[in-house]
Amino acid sequence: MSTASPTPQSVGNLKVLVVGGGGREHALAWKLRQSPSVAQVWVAPGNGGTERDAQLTNLPITDVVALREWAQAHAVDLTVVGPEAPLAAGLVDEFRAHGLAVFGPTQAAAQLESSKAFSKAFMQRHGIPTAAYDTFTDAALAHAYIDRMGAPIVVKADGLAAGKGVVVAMTLAEAHEAVDFMLPTEAAGNKFGVQHNAGGARVVIEEFLQGEEASFIVVCDGHTVLPLATSQDHKRLLDADQGPNTGGMGAYSPAPVVTPAVHDKAMREVILPTIAGMAADGIPYTGFLYAGLMVTPAGDIKTLEFNCRMGDPETQPILMRLQSDLAAVLLAAARQQLAGTELQWDSRCALGVVLAAHGYPLSPRKGDAITALPTDSAEAVVFHAGTQVVNGQLQTSGGRVLCATALGADVRQAQANAYALVAGVNFAGMQFRKDIGYLALDR
Repeated sequence: MSTASPTPQSVGNLKVLVVGGGGREHALAWKLRQSPSVAQVWVAPGNGGTERDAQLTNLPITDVVALREWAQAHAVDLTVVGPEAPLAAGLVDEFRAHGLAVFGPTQAAAQLESSKAFSKAFMQRHGIPTAAYDTFTDAALAHAYIDRMGAPIVVKADGLAAGKGVVVAMTLAEAHEAVDFMLPTEAAGNKFGVQHNAGGARVVIEEFLQGEEASFIVVCDGHTVLPLATSQDHKRLLDADQGPNTGGMGAYSPAPVVTPAVHDKAMREVILPTIAGMAADGIPYTGFLYAGLMVTPAGDIKTLEFNCRMGDPETQPILMRLQSDLAAVLLAAARQQLAGTELQWDSRCALGVVLAAHGYPLSPRKGDAITALPTDSAEAVVFHAGTQVVNGQLQTSGGRVLCATALGADVRQAQANAYALVAGVNFAGMQFRKDIGYLALDR
Protein backbone atom coordinates (compact mmCIF):
# COMPACT_ATOMS: atom_id res chain seq x y z
CA MET A 1 0.00 0.00 0.00
CA SER A 2 0.99 3.60 -0.32
CA THR A 3 2.98 5.06 2.55
CA ALA A 4 0.72 8.11 2.41
CA SER A 5 -1.33 8.12 5.61
CA PRO A 6 -4.78 9.66 5.72
CA THR A 7 -5.38 11.91 8.69
CA PRO A 8 -7.14 10.10 11.57
CA GLN A 9 -10.48 11.83 10.97
CA SER A 10 -10.44 10.77 7.32
CA VAL A 11 -9.94 7.01 7.75
CA GLY A 12 -12.96 5.38 6.14
CA ASN A 13 -14.83 8.70 6.10
CA LEU A 14 -13.58 10.56 3.03
CA LYS A 15 -16.17 12.08 0.73
CA VAL A 16 -14.76 12.28 -2.78
CA LEU A 17 -16.04 14.09 -5.87
CA VAL A 18 -14.79 13.06 -9.33
CA VAL A 19 -15.40 15.67 -12.02
CA GLY A 20 -16.05 14.35 -15.53
CA GLY A 21 -18.10 11.81 -17.41
CA GLY A 22 -15.77 9.70 -19.56
CA GLY A 23 -13.96 6.40 -19.31
CA ARG A 24 -11.11 7.94 -17.35
CA GLU A 25 -13.54 9.25 -14.74
CA HIS A 26 -15.37 5.93 -14.46
CA ALA A 27 -12.03 4.23 -13.81
CA LEU A 28 -10.97 6.89 -11.28
CA ALA A 29 -14.26 6.63 -9.41
CA TRP A 30 -14.12 2.81 -9.50
CA LYS A 31 -10.62 2.79 -7.99
CA LEU A 32 -11.30 5.58 -5.48
CA ARG A 33 -14.35 3.72 -4.16
CA GLN A 34 -12.07 0.77 -3.37
CA SER A 35 -9.86 2.96 -1.15
CA PRO A 36 -10.17 2.00 2.53
CA SER A 37 -10.11 5.71 3.40
CA VAL A 38 -13.22 6.49 1.29
CA ALA A 39 -16.85 6.41 2.40
CA GLN A 40 -18.62 7.91 -0.64
CA VAL A 41 -17.84 8.89 -4.25
CA TRP A 42 -19.87 11.21 -6.47
CA VAL A 43 -19.23 11.62 -10.21
CA ALA A 44 -20.21 14.90 -11.91
CA PRO A 45 -21.86 14.40 -14.31
CA GLY A 46 -20.88 10.73 -14.70
CA ASN A 47 -22.20 8.36 -17.35
CA GLY A 48 -24.34 5.27 -17.75
CA GLY A 49 -21.71 3.06 -16.15
CA THR A 50 -21.32 5.17 -13.02
CA GLU A 51 -25.13 5.45 -12.81
CA ARG A 52 -25.47 1.67 -12.84
CA ASP A 53 -22.78 1.20 -10.15
CA ALA A 54 -24.48 1.00 -6.74
CA GLN A 55 -21.27 2.24 -5.05
CA LEU A 56 -21.18 5.49 -7.05
CA THR A 57 -23.59 8.42 -7.28
CA ASN A 58 -23.96 10.62 -10.35
CA LEU A 59 -24.25 14.36 -9.82
CA PRO A 60 -25.83 16.26 -12.76
CA ILE A 61 -23.74 19.44 -12.36
CA THR A 62 -21.08 20.75 -14.74
CA ASP A 63 -20.87 24.48 -13.93
CA VAL A 64 -17.67 25.26 -12.02
CA VAL A 65 -19.21 27.58 -9.41
CA ALA A 66 -22.21 25.30 -8.90
CA LEU A 67 -19.87 22.35 -8.33
CA ARG A 68 -17.86 24.34 -5.78
CA GLU A 69 -21.01 25.37 -3.94
CA TRP A 70 -22.22 21.77 -3.89
CA ALA A 71 -18.85 20.52 -2.63
CA GLN A 72 -18.91 23.08 0.18
CA ALA A 73 -22.49 22.25 1.13
CA HIS A 74 -21.72 18.53 1.28
CA ALA A 75 -18.34 18.87 3.04
CA VAL A 76 -16.44 17.07 0.27
CA ASP A 77 -12.94 16.14 1.45
CA LEU A 78 -11.29 15.70 -1.95
CA THR A 79 -12.20 16.65 -5.51
CA VAL A 80 -10.39 14.92 -8.39
CA VAL A 81 -10.68 16.58 -11.81
CA GLY A 82 -10.58 14.17 -14.74
CA PRO A 83 -10.98 15.95 -18.12
CA GLU A 84 -9.26 18.96 -19.61
CA ALA A 85 -12.22 21.32 -20.07
CA PRO A 86 -12.94 22.06 -16.35
CA LEU A 87 -9.20 22.46 -15.73
CA ALA A 88 -8.93 25.00 -18.53
CA ALA A 89 -12.06 26.70 -17.11
CA GLY A 90 -10.31 27.24 -13.76
CA LEU A 91 -12.14 24.71 -11.56
CA VAL A 92 -9.05 24.11 -9.41
CA ASP A 93 -8.61 27.87 -8.85
CA GLU A 94 -12.26 28.19 -7.82
CA PHE A 95 -12.11 25.32 -5.35
CA ARG A 96 -8.79 26.39 -3.83
CA ALA A 97 -10.03 29.96 -3.40
CA HIS A 98 -12.70 28.56 -1.07
CA GLY A 99 -10.42 26.26 0.91
CA LEU A 100 -11.44 22.99 -0.74
CA ALA A 101 -8.89 20.21 -1.30
CA VAL A 102 -8.72 19.60 -5.04
CA PHE A 103 -6.34 17.52 -7.14
CA GLY A 104 -5.47 19.02 -10.52
CA PRO A 105 -3.54 21.89 -12.10
CA THR A 106 -4.64 25.52 -11.99
CA GLN A 107 -5.97 27.25 -15.09
CA ALA A 108 -2.55 28.79 -15.73
CA ALA A 109 -0.73 25.47 -15.32
CA ALA A 110 -3.28 23.69 -17.53
CA GLN A 111 -2.03 25.78 -20.45
CA LEU A 112 0.52 23.00 -20.91
CA GLU A 113 -2.36 21.15 -22.53
CA SER A 114 -4.92 23.79 -23.44
CA SER A 115 -2.42 25.75 -25.55
CA LYS A 116 -0.02 23.85 -27.78
CA ALA A 117 1.72 27.16 -28.51
CA PHE A 118 2.28 27.79 -24.77
CA SER A 119 3.53 24.23 -24.32
CA LYS A 120 6.00 24.35 -27.21
CA ALA A 121 7.37 27.75 -26.14
CA PHE A 122 7.71 26.45 -22.56
CA MET A 123 9.66 23.39 -23.71
CA GLN A 124 11.93 25.48 -25.90
CA ARG A 125 12.56 27.94 -23.07
CA HIS A 126 13.43 25.24 -20.54
CA GLY A 127 15.44 22.93 -22.78
CA ILE A 128 12.96 20.06 -22.80
CA PRO A 129 13.47 17.87 -25.89
CA THR A 130 10.68 18.25 -28.44
CA ALA A 131 10.12 18.45 -32.20
CA ALA A 132 11.06 21.56 -34.18
CA TYR A 133 7.96 23.68 -34.85
CA ASP A 134 6.34 26.96 -35.88
CA THR A 135 3.01 28.55 -34.96
CA PHE A 136 0.48 30.18 -37.30
CA THR A 137 -2.75 32.15 -37.15
CA ASP A 138 -2.76 32.89 -40.89
CA ALA A 139 -3.82 29.94 -43.06
CA ALA A 140 -1.89 31.14 -46.12
CA LEU A 141 1.37 31.28 -44.15
CA ALA A 142 0.66 27.84 -42.67
CA HIS A 143 0.07 26.38 -46.13
CA ALA A 144 3.27 27.98 -47.42
CA TYR A 145 5.24 26.53 -44.47
CA ILE A 146 3.89 23.05 -45.20
CA ASP A 147 4.87 23.33 -48.87
CA ARG A 148 8.34 24.44 -47.84
CA MET A 149 8.88 21.70 -45.20
CA GLY A 150 7.20 18.80 -47.04
CA ALA A 151 5.50 15.70 -45.68
CA PRO A 152 5.19 13.79 -43.42
CA ILE A 153 4.45 16.62 -41.01
CA VAL A 154 2.30 17.12 -37.90
CA VAL A 155 -0.48 19.71 -37.56
CA LYS A 156 -1.90 20.50 -34.09
CA ALA A 157 -4.80 22.71 -33.08
CA ASP A 158 -3.94 25.27 -30.40
CA GLY A 159 -6.95 24.53 -28.23
CA LEU A 160 -8.95 21.73 -26.65
CA ALA A 161 -10.10 19.09 -29.11
CA ALA A 162 -10.87 16.02 -26.95
CA GLY A 163 -7.67 14.29 -28.08
CA LYS A 164 -8.48 14.68 -31.79
CA GLY A 165 -6.73 17.98 -32.53
CA VAL A 166 -3.58 16.35 -33.91
CA VAL A 167 -3.15 15.22 -37.51
CA VAL A 168 -0.07 13.23 -38.47
CA ALA A 169 -0.14 14.08 -42.17
CA MET A 170 1.70 11.61 -44.37
CA THR A 171 0.98 13.66 -47.50
CA LEU A 172 0.90 17.36 -48.34
CA ALA A 173 -2.81 17.07 -49.14
CA GLU A 174 -3.56 15.73 -45.64
CA ALA A 175 -1.55 18.54 -44.04
CA HIS A 176 -3.29 21.26 -46.06
CA GLU A 177 -6.69 19.74 -45.23
CA ALA A 178 -5.82 19.74 -41.51
CA VAL A 179 -4.92 23.44 -41.62
CA ASP A 180 -8.24 24.20 -43.31
CA PHE A 181 -10.07 22.28 -40.56
CA MET A 182 -8.15 23.90 -37.69
CA LEU A 183 -7.98 27.44 -39.08
CA PRO A 184 -11.59 27.42 -40.27
CA THR A 185 -12.98 29.61 -42.98
CA GLU A 186 -16.70 30.02 -43.55
CA ALA A 187 -16.45 27.42 -46.29
CA ALA A 188 -14.49 24.80 -44.31
CA GLY A 189 -16.09 25.23 -40.90
CA ASN A 190 -14.62 23.89 -37.63
CA LYS A 191 -14.73 20.19 -38.43
CA PHE A 192 -12.67 19.09 -35.42
CA GLY A 193 -14.77 21.10 -32.98
CA VAL A 194 -11.70 22.80 -31.53
CA GLN A 195 -12.26 25.18 -28.60
CA HIS A 196 -9.93 27.95 -29.72
CA ASN A 197 -8.03 29.94 -27.12
CA ALA A 198 -8.21 33.69 -26.59
CA GLY A 199 -6.93 35.48 -29.66
CA GLY A 200 -8.62 33.13 -32.09
CA ALA A 201 -7.68 30.07 -34.10
CA ARG A 202 -4.02 29.05 -34.18
CA VAL A 203 -2.12 25.95 -35.28
CA VAL A 204 1.24 24.49 -34.36
CA ILE A 205 3.03 22.71 -37.21
CA GLU A 206 5.98 20.53 -36.27
CA GLU A 207 8.41 18.02 -37.66
CA PHE A 208 7.42 14.39 -37.97
CA LEU A 209 9.31 12.16 -35.52
CA GLN A 210 10.20 8.51 -36.11
CA GLY A 211 9.97 6.01 -33.27
CA GLU A 212 7.52 4.41 -30.88
CA GLU A 213 5.15 6.44 -28.71
CA ALA A 214 4.68 5.91 -24.98
CA SER A 215 2.55 7.55 -22.31
CA PHE A 216 4.49 8.69 -19.24
CA ILE A 217 2.14 9.84 -16.48
CA VAL A 218 3.09 11.15 -13.03
CA VAL A 219 1.41 12.56 -9.92
CA CYS A 220 2.75 15.98 -8.85
CA ASP A 221 2.17 18.14 -5.77
CA GLY A 222 4.10 21.17 -7.04
CA HIS A 223 7.47 19.81 -5.94
CA THR A 224 7.46 16.04 -5.51
CA VAL A 225 6.88 13.74 -8.50
CA LEU A 226 5.53 10.20 -8.27
CA PRO A 227 5.61 8.19 -11.54
CA LEU A 228 2.69 5.93 -12.36
CA ALA A 229 3.05 2.64 -14.23
CA THR A 230 4.06 3.09 -17.85
CA SER A 231 1.56 2.58 -20.66
CA GLN A 232 1.13 2.76 -24.41
CA ASP A 233 -1.89 4.07 -26.31
CA HIS A 234 -3.07 3.22 -29.85
CA LYS A 235 -4.20 6.45 -31.53
CA ARG A 236 -5.18 5.32 -35.00
CA LEU A 237 -8.68 4.00 -35.67
CA LEU A 238 -7.73 0.87 -37.58
CA ASP A 239 -5.45 -2.14 -37.11
CA ALA A 240 -1.72 -1.75 -37.77
CA ASP A 241 -2.01 1.97 -36.96
CA GLN A 242 -3.96 2.85 -40.07
CA GLY A 243 -6.84 5.29 -40.50
CA PRO A 244 -7.52 8.63 -38.82
CA ASN A 245 -6.20 9.79 -35.47
CA THR A 246 -8.57 9.31 -32.53
CA GLY A 247 -8.69 10.00 -28.82
CA GLY A 248 -7.29 6.49 -28.33
CA MET A 249 -8.53 3.03 -29.34
CA GLY A 250 -6.85 0.98 -26.64
CA ALA A 251 -3.91 0.84 -24.27
CA TYR A 252 -1.85 -1.48 -22.13
CA SER A 253 0.44 -1.30 -19.11
CA PRO A 254 3.35 -1.69 -18.61
CA ALA A 255 4.92 -0.52 -21.88
CA PRO A 256 8.06 -2.51 -22.78
CA VAL A 257 9.35 0.40 -24.89
CA VAL A 258 9.90 2.31 -21.63
CA THR A 259 12.99 0.46 -20.47
CA PRO A 260 14.62 1.41 -17.16
CA ALA A 261 17.04 3.59 -19.14
CA VAL A 262 14.21 5.33 -21.01
CA HIS A 263 12.30 5.77 -17.72
CA ASP A 264 15.29 7.46 -16.11
CA LYS A 265 15.81 9.66 -19.17
CA ALA A 266 12.13 10.68 -19.21
CA MET A 267 12.28 11.73 -15.57
CA ARG A 268 15.64 13.51 -15.95
CA GLU A 269 15.08 15.25 -19.30
CA VAL A 270 11.31 15.83 -19.38
CA ILE A 271 9.34 15.46 -16.15
CA LEU A 272 11.64 17.00 -13.55
CA PRO A 273 12.65 19.96 -15.78
CA THR A 274 8.96 20.58 -16.50
CA ILE A 275 8.01 20.71 -12.82
CA ALA A 276 11.05 22.88 -12.03
CA GLY A 277 10.33 25.13 -15.03
CA MET A 278 6.70 25.65 -14.09
CA ALA A 279 7.75 26.57 -10.53
CA ALA A 280 10.42 28.94 -11.87
CA ASP A 281 7.79 30.58 -14.10
CA GLY A 282 5.58 31.15 -11.05
CA ILE A 283 3.06 28.48 -12.08
CA PRO A 284 3.63 25.52 -9.72
CA TYR A 285 2.17 22.32 -11.17
CA THR A 286 -0.05 19.99 -9.17
CA GLY A 287 -2.13 17.12 -10.53
CA PHE A 288 -1.58 14.39 -13.08
CA LEU A 289 0.97 15.29 -15.74
CA TYR A 290 0.98 13.21 -18.92
CA ALA A 291 3.96 13.42 -21.24
CA GLY A 292 3.45 11.81 -24.63
CA LEU A 293 6.92 10.64 -25.58
CA MET A 294 8.47 9.50 -28.84
CA VAL A 295 11.14 6.90 -28.16
CA THR A 296 13.64 6.42 -30.99
CA PRO A 297 15.23 3.04 -31.77
CA ALA A 298 18.41 4.39 -30.16
CA GLY A 299 16.54 5.11 -26.92
CA ASP A 300 16.45 8.88 -27.26
CA ILE A 301 13.22 10.69 -26.39
CA LYS A 302 11.34 13.76 -27.49
CA THR A 303 8.16 15.20 -26.00
CA LEU A 304 5.21 15.06 -28.39
CA GLU A 305 2.74 16.77 -26.07
CA PHE A 306 1.65 17.35 -22.49
CA ASN A 307 -1.76 16.52 -21.09
CA CYS A 308 -2.78 17.90 -17.69
CA ARG A 309 -4.69 14.76 -16.74
CA MET A 310 -4.45 11.02 -16.96
CA GLY A 311 -4.77 9.67 -20.47
CA ASP A 312 -7.89 7.94 -21.74
CA PRO A 313 -7.75 4.96 -22.33
CA GLU A 314 -4.41 4.62 -20.47
CA THR A 315 -6.13 5.28 -17.12
CA GLN A 316 -8.16 2.08 -17.31
CA PRO A 317 -5.27 -0.44 -17.52
CA ILE A 318 -3.06 1.62 -15.20
CA LEU A 319 -5.67 1.69 -12.43
CA MET A 320 -6.44 -2.01 -12.93
CA ARG A 321 -2.83 -2.61 -11.84
CA LEU A 322 -2.68 -0.08 -8.96
CA GLN A 323 -2.77 -1.73 -5.54
CA SER A 324 -2.25 1.37 -3.36
CA ASP A 325 -4.92 3.57 -1.77
CA LEU A 326 -5.50 6.08 -4.58
CA ALA A 327 -7.53 8.48 -2.43
CA ALA A 328 -4.76 8.72 0.18
CA VAL A 329 -2.19 9.42 -2.53
CA LEU A 330 -4.22 12.12 -4.28
CA LEU A 331 -5.20 13.78 -0.99
CA ALA A 332 -1.54 13.90 0.01
CA ALA A 333 -0.72 15.49 -3.35
CA ALA A 334 -3.54 18.03 -3.01
CA ARG A 335 -2.05 19.00 0.37
CA GLN A 336 1.52 19.23 -1.06
CA GLN A 337 2.50 16.25 1.15
CA LEU A 338 3.48 13.69 -1.48
CA ALA A 339 7.10 13.31 -0.31
CA GLY A 340 7.77 9.80 0.98
CA THR A 341 4.79 8.25 -0.80
CA GLU A 342 5.31 5.01 -2.69
CA LEU A 343 3.00 3.04 -4.96
CA GLN A 344 2.53 -0.71 -5.27
CA TRP A 345 1.54 -2.36 -8.52
CA ASP A 346 0.17 -5.68 -9.64
CA SER A 347 3.05 -7.32 -11.53
CA ARG A 348 0.66 -8.53 -14.21
CA CYS A 349 -0.15 -6.71 -17.43
CA ALA A 350 -3.45 -4.91 -18.04
CA LEU A 351 -4.90 -4.20 -21.48
CA GLY A 352 -7.95 -2.21 -22.57
CA VAL A 353 -9.81 -2.29 -25.89
CA VAL A 354 -11.99 0.72 -26.79
CA LEU A 355 -15.37 -0.01 -28.36
CA ALA A 356 -16.34 3.00 -30.47
CA ALA A 357 -19.60 4.15 -32.02
CA HIS A 358 -20.50 3.94 -35.67
CA GLY A 359 -18.95 6.88 -37.54
CA TYR A 360 -16.26 7.65 -34.93
CA PRO A 361 -14.10 9.78 -34.93
CA LEU A 362 -15.61 12.46 -37.18
CA SER A 363 -19.35 11.67 -37.03
CA PRO A 364 -20.13 9.30 -34.16
CA ARG A 365 -23.70 8.06 -34.00
CA LYS A 366 -25.48 8.28 -30.66
CA GLY A 367 -28.55 6.56 -29.23
CA ASP A 368 -27.79 2.94 -30.12
CA ALA A 369 -29.00 0.47 -27.49
CA ILE A 370 -26.26 -1.52 -25.73
CA THR A 371 -27.95 -4.91 -25.69
CA ALA A 372 -25.23 -7.05 -24.11
CA LEU A 373 -22.53 -6.49 -21.48
CA PRO A 374 -20.41 -9.07 -19.66
CA THR A 375 -20.34 -9.19 -15.87
CA ASP A 376 -17.41 -7.35 -14.30
CA SER A 377 -14.94 -9.15 -12.05
CA ALA A 378 -11.88 -8.15 -10.01
CA GLU A 379 -9.69 -8.90 -13.05
CA ALA A 380 -11.91 -7.82 -15.95
CA VAL A 381 -14.00 -4.63 -16.12
CA VAL A 382 -15.88 -2.89 -18.92
CA PHE A 383 -15.45 0.81 -18.18
CA HIS A 384 -18.06 3.18 -19.61
CA ALA A 385 -17.26 6.40 -21.48
CA GLY A 386 -19.95 7.44 -23.95
CA THR A 387 -23.01 5.82 -22.36
CA GLN A 388 -26.22 7.01 -20.76
CA VAL A 389 -29.34 5.43 -19.30
CA VAL A 390 -32.55 6.52 -21.08
CA ASN A 391 -35.85 5.20 -19.73
CA GLY A 392 -34.00 2.34 -18.09
CA GLN A 393 -32.10 1.41 -21.27
CA LEU A 394 -28.32 1.76 -21.60
CA GLN A 395 -27.45 3.62 -24.81
CA THR A 396 -24.42 5.03 -26.62
CA SER A 397 -23.91 8.76 -26.08
CA GLY A 398 -20.45 9.46 -27.47
CA GLY A 399 -17.71 8.41 -29.85
CA ARG A 400 -15.74 6.12 -27.57
CA VAL A 401 -18.42 4.12 -25.81
CA LEU A 402 -16.71 1.48 -23.64
CA CYS A 403 -13.26 0.16 -22.74
CA ALA A 404 -13.00 -3.58 -22.09
CA THR A 405 -10.06 -3.93 -19.70
CA ALA A 406 -8.49 -7.06 -18.25
CA LEU A 407 -5.45 -8.32 -16.37
CA GLY A 408 -3.24 -11.16 -17.56
CA ALA A 409 0.08 -12.78 -16.70
CA ASP A 410 1.63 -11.14 -19.78
CA VAL A 411 0.52 -8.95 -22.68
CA ARG A 412 -0.71 -11.92 -24.71
CA GLN A 413 -2.89 -13.23 -21.87
CA ALA A 414 -4.20 -9.76 -20.98
CA GLN A 415 -5.03 -9.26 -24.65
CA ALA A 416 -6.90 -12.58 -24.81
CA ASN A 417 -8.83 -11.75 -21.64
CA ALA A 418 -9.76 -8.27 -22.87
CA TYR A 419 -11.00 -9.54 -26.23
CA ALA A 420 -13.01 -12.21 -24.42
CA LEU A 421 -14.77 -9.30 -22.70
CA VAL A 422 -15.30 -7.59 -26.05
CA ALA A 423 -17.05 -10.70 -27.35
CA GLY A 424 -19.69 -10.21 -24.65
CA VAL A 425 -20.58 -6.65 -25.74
CA ASN A 426 -23.13 -5.76 -28.38
CA PHE A 427 -24.46 -2.54 -29.87
CA ALA A 428 -25.20 -1.57 -33.46
CA GLY A 429 -22.25 -0.13 -35.38
CA MET A 430 -19.65 -1.13 -32.77
CA GLN A 431 -16.11 -0.74 -34.07
CA PHE A 432 -12.84 -1.69 -32.42
CA ARG A 433 -9.27 -2.60 -33.22
CA LYS A 434 -8.31 -6.26 -33.10
CA ASP A 435 -4.58 -5.74 -32.46
CA ILE A 436 -4.27 -3.74 -29.23
CA GLY A 437 -0.89 -4.58 -27.69
CA TYR A 438 0.67 -5.79 -30.93
CA LEU A 439 3.86 -3.77 -30.51
CA ALA A 440 4.59 -5.47 -27.19
CA LEU A 441 3.91 -8.89 -28.71
CA ASP A 442 6.47 -8.18 -31.43
CA ARG A 443 9.27 -7.70 -28.90
